[in-house]
Amino acid sequence: MNEALLRSLTPSVLGILVRRGADFAAAEDAVQDALVEAIRVWPADPPRDPKGWLVTVAWRKFLDATRADAARRRREDLVDEEPAPGPAPAVDDTLQLYFLCAHPSLTPSSAVALTLRAVGGLTTRQIAQAYLVPEATMAQRISRAKRTVSGVRFDQPGDVATVLRVLYLVFNEGYSGDVDLAAEAIRLTRRLAAAIDHPEVAGLLALMLLHHARYAARTAPDGSLVPLAEQDRGRWDTALIAEGVGILQAALARDRLGEFQAQAAIAALHADALTAEETDWVQIVEWYDELARLTDSPVVRLNRAVAVGEADGPRAGLAALAALDDSLPRHTAVAAYLHERDGDLATAARLYAEAAHKAPNLAERDHLTRQAARLNARRCR
Repeated sequence: MNEALLRSLTPSVLGILVRRGADFAAAEDAVQDALVEAIRVWPADPPRDPKGWLVTVAWRKFLDATRADAARRRREDLVDEEPAPGPAPAVDDTLQLYFLCAHPSLTPSSAVALTLRAVGGLTTRQIAQAYLVPEATMAQRISRAKRTVSGVRFDQPGDVATVLRVLYLVFNEGYSGDVDLAAEAIRLTRRLAAAIDHPEVAGLLALMLLHHARYAARTAPDGSLVPLAEQDRGRWDTALIAEGVGILQAALARDRLGEFQAQAAIAALHADALTAEETDWVQIVEWYDELARLTDSPVVRLNRAVAVGEADGPRAGLAALAALDDSLPRHTAVAAYLHERDGDLATAARLYAEAAHKAPNLAERDHLTRQAARLNARRCR
């Protein structure tokens, strides 16, 4: 594989896509997907015209992404910006597509990745970030999933657990940026809850409602992030909170605990506190222990370290954090917060600045940069 050749061809291929009508960002994504495909295919089957091959594949990738985005936007046009409370009709073509993409011939991780790309409208890069893997790895996973299902009949829908995972990741992507995407995930989960009597479906719906209830308070008028402890709780949507808590209580009463119910219980404890100081951190740690037992997720253990720091003091939180891989996303930001709580402002400021460089989006980067600047200003007084 001649990587120098690929690098030399990239600008001209990108220029051709832009001249054909692709916007620059979409063209960049398409060219990156084509380069990943070239790395996979060329060693065994090198093309006679490398540039022509890249242009053809990149343009096809661009068209696929454009169609997926258009399909997603058409679905979003069917709903209001905010999800309406109450039950929803049980029939929905989009939800059926989620089940069909979660085909039994695919592994759960491949089914989720394929569905997010083909139905959810997410880019390969967004999906890779959600799975904490390199973009090239995710592109290969999606390509393999497409090849696997290309010759099978879609008459065996996938299981509920895989569909729930997809809906959860789509909601997370929307919650961190695109509110319409979050609303679409809630809409589909409402329909799934109306069609299936399953405690984890209810748990996921409750989790989404409880998180979405805080949406209006998560950003300041200038667009900057507002941490949970500093949010104006008067702006939280009490109707969504009440609905989410009611759904969660009914699910927990069935004594079939799953990870989404445990996450919703944590969200409910935050929603129940009238002020940040009244948050029941001891119970939250206990729920994180349950969640870690259910998932064995390093991200769960990272969030647990924050909760331990609140319940038992920052030194205890730092001790819990020390047991985790420091390459985890947001590990540095958590370390900065706990060091600040412990009074070590110099270390906290340095870590906030490091975390800002690693931030996955502009809003988070700006927030962490401001935190570093705030502590540096305090130290200079």
